[in-house]
Amino acid sequence: MAKRVGILTGGGDCPGLNPAIRGASIRLLNEGYEVIGLGQGWKGLLEKIERPIDKAYVEEILWRGGTVLESSRTNPYNMPGGVEKAKASFKELGLDALIAIGGDDTLGVAGKLYKQEGLPMVGVPKTMDNDVGGTEFCFGFDTAVTVAVDAVERLRDTARSHRRILVLEVMGRYAGWVALYTGMAGGADWILIPEVELDWDEMCGSLMKQRKRGKNYGVVVVSEGITIHEEVGTGEVDAFGHERLSLKGVGERVAQEIEKRTGVQTRSSAIGYIQRGGSPTVFDRMLATRMGYLAGDLIVRGEYGKMAAMVNGDIVPVELELAAQTRTVPKEWYELAKAFFKEKE
Repeated sequence: MAKRVGILTGGGDCPGLNPAIRGASIRLLNEGYEVIGLGQGWKGLLEKIERPIDKAYVEEILWRGGTVLESSRTNPYNMPGGVEKAKASFKELGLDALIAIGGDDTLGVAGKLYKQEGLPMVGVPKTMDNDVGGTEFCFGFDTAVTVAVDAVERLRDTARSHRRILVLEVMGRYAGWVALYTGMAGGADWILIPEVELDWDEMCGSLMKQRKRGKNYGVVVVSEGITIHEEVGTGEVDAFGHERLSLKGVGERVAQEIEKRTGVQTRSSAIGYIQRGGSPTVFDRMLATRMGYLAGDLIVRGEYGKMAAMVNGDIVPVELELAAQTRTVPKEWYELAKAFFKEKE
């Protein structure tokens, strides 16, 4: 009887999930495994939401955004009897192994189920935030940044036409990779990220020096996770205890403060979920395919408790527990970016 492997996608969706599903499935199907998809993340395991996966199912999902398996932020460790139910469902579904595709939360659950409960798990890191530990890049990031850079370039046209300062709020949670790449690649006039304390005087002073030398507009890129003094939390959290940052509206608050301090008309925009949808870029298709394929290969080799990761440009297995180490922007990266947007004395 063929070994049976489940695949699920958890957490927020992002471009590249379908190529990853395809990569893992093809590797396993080529070896004679039976593959099933578990719908809606960990909810699919708990409630046994399954559907068979064959080559016909995955051969045309490479270019599709989102996830054909659907997703959720279900956390078995945050519900009464959740872990025991997960173990029971794993057995009832006849699974020999499971591939979890997700960010640090989804992979954190997989890591615990492997280490604490002995369930054979393999992970694939994804997130448009690019903040999963153990890997240099996550698929979804390149597509999200490409969309955000397009937004910067469109905003620049309006900013220039009206001699305004425009603020673009991007996603990224508590890591500034999306804002940093968007700002650098889009030629922003200031970038705000969670890893660096907000300095109003420095930012507004630089924007005004820019105007004095003749550039009568500005574009500021803001990460959703920055901290503004005296701010109040939204009060809403998900199943993993994360605050809903989309409710904070930091972009609008930054715009208001810039206008107050500079006297220059300032407006804000937030592209939000637009960054998470759409067809993945070539980079994300290739990265997701390679990571998914390696995950399937790890199952074939019987190497559990691992995840596929990019290390020095290669796709290699690393310990699954590394996903829990949030990858934030190092100081030297921000200093590099600052060389391009800060006006000198």
